[in-house]
Amino acid sequence: MNTENQQPNNPLHGVKLAEILQFLVSTYGWEELGSMIKINCFNSNPTIKSSLKFLRKTPWARTKVENLYLKSIQK
Repeated sequence: MNTENQQPNNPLHGVKLAEILQFLVSTYGWEELGSMIKINCFNSNPTIKSSLKFLRKTPWARTKVENLYLKSIQK
């Protein structure tokens, strides 16, 4: 079966969480990101590594990050 066509309408398909986070940090910076999505890993000594660790085990926060990414790429 061809995996290319399994999720043709999902804009997040094939995009890694690390890529999403790096895009958001380069677009908004940690400070603005922390005010847009109020989670500690963005406001207290933020790093890509610590944020990824938190987002991978916290589905509600990951959803907020993914939604912000989708809004950002549609502009």
